[in-house]
This record gives sequence, structure tokens and C-alpha cells, in this order.
Amino acid sequence: MTDLLKNPIFHDETKAREWLEARVWPEGPTCPHCGNADKAKIKALEGKAHRAGLFQCAECRNQFTVTVKTVFERSKIPLTKWLAALFLMTASKKGVSAHQVHRMLGVSYKSTWFMMHRLREAMRTGGLVPLGGKGQIVEADETYFGKTEEPRVSPHRDGRPYKKGSRGPRNKRPILALVERGGHVRSFHIPVAGQFIVQEIVKKNIARESRLMTDESNLYNGMKAHYSHETVKHTANEYVRGDVSTNTIESYFSVFKRGMKGTYQHCAEKHLHRYLAEFDFRYNNRIALGVNDTMRAEELAKGIVGKRLTYRRPDQA
Repeated sequence: MTDLLKNPIFHDETKAREWLEARVWPEGPTCPHCGNADKAKIKALEGKAHRAGLFQCAECRNQFTVTVKTVFERSKIPLTKWLAALFLMTASKKGVSAHQVHRMLGVSYKSTWFMMHRLREAMRTGGLVPLGGKGQIVEADETYFGKTEEPRVSPHRDGRPYKKGSRGPRNKRPILALVERGGHVRSFHIPVAGQFIVQEIVKKNIARESRLMTDESNLYNGMKAHYSHETVKHTANEYVRGDVSTNTIESYFSVFKRGMKGTYQHCAEKHLHRYLAEFDFRYNNRIALGVNDTMRAEELAKGIVGKRLTYRRPDQA
């Protein structure tokens, strides 16, 4: 990574802009305002009166740069710093803290923290295509990470809080994850790990032809009506039976928790979905799938388009 940061894109603004343009516009400039991609109708504005990288669209008459309508839009932070942060986040398996990036790049901690949340927004992908398929295995499991900001009430105690010292979900943030064995992961921060919520997410995100594997949790009761559903019984110390296991999803949770506890240490509940998007992105673009650090960074650069994350104004609080 040290050698990588010697690349000119991390200290030359022109090189940084050209690198980003090549990833965001592989076929040439496209107007972010109207979608025009006709090269004959897009003109590069040059000269002292115009900043480098400025274009004008003949269709809508608007001017634009490669950062317009992306998570980088209207940022005062140099593009060289943005790309350095982007590479650092994608090259670290368990994440890199805002304090570490702040020290390395010489950007204020507040700005660095917000930069990293913008990059996490760029990592977010929609679940358009179901996981799995014919003959493929998808594992589903839930875990809990961190305390909720407000005490949760027990559905079995007439709306009263959980008893002090009770095990399981007491005042913890539930996370559901679905992982395609040898493929991608999709994780969700859910309000309550209830049977209806869990099963609805499973049915919307896993192809019906898949083999579904879970532990013996009651959350998955009745899933045999929709999938070829197989379970392992952890309470009886059964973790593998043939090819039936939830070891892949347990491995994902292990990396996620080690990163959250060891690197980030604290995460407000309202931001948990962004950290999940970060760990999902790195898992879905990992070495085992043929994606190296440079390719992963390039994939993130493509993800900045069409997404914005702005500071909350006082009148929006």
C-alpha cells in the first residue's frame, strides 16, 4: 500500500481527475444533468476563464465536471485526498479508522469522518438480483452488535423491557445476513429479529431454486414451503453435516465484528447500515473472487455516481 500511495493520482490534481474520469466515464464524458453521451454535443471548456475538467452539454446547456451528482460534489477537499482515502478504505480488510486516515492525509478529523461516510454511501448497492440459484447454497443467520440507544421491549412481556441479565437480543442491535457460498453477501440492520421480518427479507433476496441453510432458530420455521431448507443444530454441538453448515456466514460475522470492535470501536445505531455496506462491499469484491486492491478501488470509484450525502443543516435537525 505504501508503494501504491506513490502514484501521481495522490499528489497531482490533474492526474487524480483524469483517473476518476476514466473510471466514471469509460466511453467518454456523459452529462449528469440530462444523460447526453454524444461526444459531438459535449464540449470541453478550456482557457484561464474555466477550471480544468469543465465540460458543457449542448443538449441542456449545463456545465459539469466528473464530480457533479456524485458523493464528491461540492467538496472543498482536494481530489487527491479523496482518492487516497478511497484506496485506504478498500485495501483494509477490517476497515481503517477516521483517526488513522485523518493523520495520514492531514485532513481534519471532522472532514475525514464525513468523507468516509460518503465513501460508504458509494459502497452501497441495491439488491436487484436474488442471491443463489439452481443448485447453489445460500446461508442465512442473524447476530447482534452494539447496544440500542433506546431500551427494547419484550414481545413476550406485555410491552415491558427485557429482564436484566437476560440473554439473546436484550437491548442489542439485530443484524441479518445472507451469504451465497462462494459468492456475495447481503446484510441488513433490522429493527427486530422477528420471524415475519426475517422471512420476508429472505424471500425477497434469495432465489427460490436455492438450497437455504440456517441454524435451528425458530425464525426460519416454515421456510421448507419456499426452499430446500436444511439446518444444523448448534445447541447439540452440530456445526457441519456433509455440506450443510452456516460456517460461511459465521466467518463473515467474525470479520465484521473484529473490524467494528478493533478498528471503529464505536458506531451510532443510525450509521450501522453504512458500516454494513462497507463490509459487504469488501466481501463482494474480495481476492477469492479475483478482485485485487486496485480493482476494488476502481469498482468503488464507479459507485460514486448518482449518490449524495450532505451535512444536516440546523433546520433539518
